[in-house]
Amino acid sequence: MKAPIYLDYQATTPVAPEVAAAMRPWIDANFANPHSPSSLGREAAAAIEAARGRVTKALGGSPGKLYFTSGATEAINWALKGAAARLPPDRRRIVTLATEHAAVLDCVEWLGGQGFEADVLEVRAHGIAIRELLAERITDRTGIVASMLVNNEIGVVQPVGEIAALAHRHGALFLCDAVQGFGRVDLPLETCDMVAISAHKVHGPKGIGALWIRDGVEIDPLLHGGGQEGGLRSGTLSPALCVGFGEAARLLDERREADHVHVGRLWALALDLLPGWTLNGSAEERYKGNLSLYRPGIDAARLISEVRQVAFSAGSACASGSGRPSHVLAALLLPDRAARSTIRLGFGRYTTEDEIAEAASLINSAANRQLNFAA
Repeated sequence: MKAPIYLDYQATTPVAPEVAAAMRPWIDANFANPHSPSSLGREAAAAIEAARGRVTKALGGSPGKLYFTSGATEAINWALKGAAARLPPDRRRIVTLATEHAAVLDCVEWLGGQGFEADVLEVRAHGIAIRELLAERITDRTGIVASMLVNNEIGVVQPVGEIAALAHRHGALFLCDAVQGFGRVDLPLETCDMVAISAHKVHGPKGIGALWIRDGVEIDPLLHGGGQEGGLRSGTLSPALCVGFGEAARLLDERREADHVHVGRLWALALDLLPGWTLNGSAEERYKGNLSLYRPGIDAARLISEVRQVAFSAGSACASGSGRPSHVLAALLLPDRAARSTIRLGFGRYTTEDEIAEAASLINSAANRQLNFAA
C-alpha cells in the first residue's frame, strides 16, 4: 500500500537518513553512560560534545552555552521558570504574545498563579506583533519577554531582533522559541538571552531539544539530581539522541540554501494549485514551508478524514487532542467558521513537486465534493 504524502512538517519532520545512520552505532554497540568515567563512557561523552558543537554552530555560534534537554517544551519551561525564579521583586512582569506556543502560554499562566504578572499581548490581523503595543507594555517592571521566531500554526516570522532590543532597553531578558525557525530563517542570536530548539523539527530524532543561554545569564535548574548538564540540568543524556541532533544540525547548516530554494519552489506551486483558498497570516513575513489556508464552507476535520492519501492537519498537533480551539487563529480574529475551515500544509526537504501536485488535486477534489453536497 502506498504511503500517504507527508505534508505535516510543523508537527514533525522525517528523520534524515544520515541522522539514522549516525545514531545506529550509539544504539547497538556504544551504549555506555556518557557520565561514567570508563573509557566507553568518555567516548560517549566526547560524541555528545561534538554534537553540542554542531548544534551550536548551526544556531549561530554567539557566546553562550547549549544545554541538551528532553525537547523544546522542557527548554521553554526551564527558561521561563528558571529565569523567573531570579527576578527581583520590582521586575516580576512577563510579557509575551497571544500567538505563542502552548508551552510558553501555559507556563506564563502558571507563573501568573505564583505571584508574577503575566501580560499576553494581542497581535495584528496578519499575526505579527504590534510594535507600538510592545513599546507601551514592556517597561522597567518587566523581567522577561518571550516571542517565537516562526509561528508553528501559521508560519509568520516575528521581528525578534526588535523585540529583544526593546526588552534589553528596559533591562529585561529575552527568550526566543526558535523551534520552527531554527536553520530556516535568520535568527539574530546575538540579541537573544535564551533560545529553545528541538531536533525532531529539523529531521532529527524525537525526545531531544536544547536550551541555549547567553554568557552572563543565570537561571535556576528545573530538574534536580545529578546535575549532568553543567550542573544545571539533571538526567542521563542519550548519546544516540545527541549524536542524531548533531548530525541533523550539520545537515541543516550544509543544506540551508538548497532547502530554502526548494521550499520556495514548493510554496509557489502549492499556492498556484490551490485556488479558492485564503492564506492565514502575513504572506511576506513568513517561513514558506508552512501554508495555513481556509476555504469558506469547508469542514477541515472532515476533509482530513476524507483525504487519507495525504497527511496534513488543521493546526497545531500539540493541541489536537486537547479539545482546545486554535488560540492562534482566534488571535487573528478569524471567525469560528473560518477557523473550522482551516487546514495547515507543511513541507520541506524531502517533499517533491509531484507530491504537492497530487496532494493539491486530492484536497481540491474532496473540498469541491463537500461544497457541492452542501449546495
